[in-house]
Amino acid sequence: MTTTKAHETQITADPDVPLVRIIRDFDAPPEKVFRAHTDPELVAQWLGPRRHEMQVDYFDCRTGGSYRYVMASDGNEFGFHGCFHEVRPSELIVQTFTFEGFPDGVALERLLLEDLGDGRTRLTATSLVDSFEGRDAFIASGMEDGVIEGYERLDELLAG
Repeated sequence: MTTTKAHETQITADPDVPLVRIIRDFDAPPEKVFRAHTDPELVAQWLGPRRHEMQVDYFDCRTGGSYRYVMASDGNEFGFHGCFHEVRPSELIVQTFTFEGFPDGVALERLLLEDLGDGRTRLTATSLVDSFEGRDAFIASGMEDGVIEGYERLDELLAG
């Protein structure tokens, strides 16, 4: 568990299934947090660490849609893609996630937004992979730092 400036980001590895769970509160209503996750122009402003520049190739966030983006820094590029299986406005996004450097490692991700009242939202995200080794490699990849820094950037975007 790690602490950010505004809110604590809880990142845990499930001991029973190869799953990573992330819980984070935001000082914005669910509609605004949802839009920041579904509008490609906004996603590009906050997703991942500051040191990476994000290029969105396509991002069709709707049930049945798909996405692909590339993160670049220091002359290196990292591609990611997936499909949106279920998108419910201001409530739920279910998608696949593949790092193109490891194309056999497909994660099933579920992002749930909970209205806490007073213009606040709790985000609960889970990423399920096919093995504990895959999950541990996902965590070892620097995912935690990227998630925490990305959510700090999202706080800044939501406050604007």
